[in-house]
Amino acid sequence: MKKDIHPDSHKINVKLVDGTVVEMRSTWGSENDTLSLDIDPSAHPAWTGGTSRLVDTAGRVSKFKKKYEGLGF
Repeated sequence: MKKDIHPDSHKINVKLVDGTVVEMRSTWGSENDTLSLDIDPSAHPAWTGGTSRLVDTAGRVSKFKKKYEGLGF
């Protein structure tokens, strides 16, 4: 591994939405800084693997599907 090309990591405190504080290593901020999250990782689909719902705004999704329905996607 090459020396001096990786960023320095240090311990920070991560404050979750519910107020819980977790200590972890990161390249963000400085030693012992606190990062407050706006989104709860225990409920967000990006972290839980949940499915997302497609919102059809002004029929755009339907129009797209109709346009490309014969291509066999």
